[in-house]
Amino acid sequence: MARHESDREDLFAELAALSPRVEFQPGQSQRSVCAGRRESTGGWSLFFGPDEVYHFDRDGRLRRAYVDGFLYRSEGRTLSRLRRQRSQTETTLLRHDLTVEELPQFLTRMHTMLNALSGEIRGSQLRIQRVSPPDGNVVQQLEQALGLALAADPPLAPALRGP
Repeated sequence: MARHESDREDLFAELAALSPRVEFQPGQSQRSVCAGRRESTGGWSLFFGPDEVYHFDRDGRLRRAYVDGFLYRSEGRTLSRLRRQRSQTETTLLRHDLTVEELPQFLTRMHTMLNALSGEIRGSQLRIQRVSPPDGNVVQQLEQALGLALAADPPLAPALRGP
């Protein structure tokens, strides 16, 4: 992982562990979106550029996210927002659990992005740039994963272990 998250130059290349994976430009956007499925969890990851990333489990529930410079991690009923505080010698994670007001705002933003992407897939408004493996039906699989994520109830994966 990059020392600073925004240092990423080629997201698609960084996602080599995901299969299948795809890079495309939705609609008239100049911004690339990358998506891929993680073999170990069966869940999809969506990269709306380097600063807005969502990771889901196989049931479409949110596990982790990276949005606006913050890491988010599922705690089951809410998300922890983790901010990296760096010094010359160490990195410390400062944790804040989202409140009952903050969580719906976060989920609304995420669902807005997922709904827009799903609509662009249904409307065939994607310009595929790269896909691996080249002979798969990655866009169809992604559309199914988006449907799972949009319908997931509860929307958050069980609490993740670790700090």
